Amino acid sequence: MKKILFVIDKVELKYFEFNNLVTNFWLIKEFLDRDCEVYITINSNLFLKSDVAWAKCYETFLVNDNIFYKNIKSDKLIEEFDLVMFRADPPVDVDYINATYVFDFVHGVKVVNSPSSIRDFNEKLHSLYFKEYMSESIVTSLLEDIEEFLKIHKKIVLKPLNRCFGAGVMFLYEGDPNTRTIINTLTNSGTTLVMVQKYIEDVKNGDKRVLTLGDKVLNYAVKKLPSSDDFKFNTHSDNFIVETSLSSEEICNFTKVAQRLNSLGIVMAGLDVIDGKIIEVNVTSPCYFIKEINNLYGVNLEKDICNFLLTKALLSV
Repeated sequence: MKKILFVIDKVELKYFEFNNLVTNFWLIKEFLDRDCEVYITINSNLFLKSDVAWAKCYETFLVNDNIFYKNIKSDKLIEEFDLVMFRADPPVDVDYINATYVFDFVHGVKVVNSPSSIRDFNEKLHSLYFKEYMSESIVTSLLEDIEEFLKIHKKIVLKPLNRCFGAGVMFLYEGDPNTRTIINTLTNSGTTLVMVQKYIEDVKNGDKRVLTLGDKVLNYAVKKLPSSDDFKFNTHSDNFIVETSLSSEEICNFTKVAQRLNSLGIVMAGLDVIDGKIIEVNVTSPCYFIKEINNLYGVNLEKDICNFLLTKALLSV
């Protein structure tokens, strides 16, 4: 019997039961269906005794196709698990970084994604590893650099480097009367780096979520549609998530991305793509839209993911 630990977000722990919009729900449920022992914890429940890594955990269980956990904490040696799924949400702040440090003392256990790799990979900034598949981008804190980039491209998007779910992402067009206010706000008056990208007009038709698993791109993808009051996807609802396809060029290009990510210890990732161009690489707790993909394609994606994690992933320890 395999013993598996999920490091989840504190908000997800609060709303653990019935939350089938969350990727972890489906993976935990599938592992339980396979008679695995599954425990959950959060970053603040990780700790060291001398140089040995532990976690205060809750044991999960299954009732009528829903997952629950026993409200009793138990101390577990992390190295006793066969697999750890490190899937806490951003922001990647000092508490998040400290949690990744705990795993520097874990040996002989497969951790997906590698905490040190997550620590070293900023989802916005390091997407530039794949600049050949991106629109024009810069990372800067300087007002004059951003104004010059805006002058060249006419429409741009500014992104904070350590936030998630589109928080703080702003659209600017040349001549916008709020230009300097927006730039100064996001850069904290020129002291904080941000990513600045050329605006892609096709964003009005949504962005694709391309899923990687190991060194491959999955066949299933979804398109996330913007709401009527925003230029980007911001509502996790069936009304804003539709089926889409990947071109042969996208599969070829993004397979190379998957291979590079996998070599870095990032086994599971979600690429956000507009018009064939990557705008972001999600590595911390990438949403696999399992509920939506299962409904749209008539599959059980969680089974494919767990098959991989229990076979190929464990072989690479």
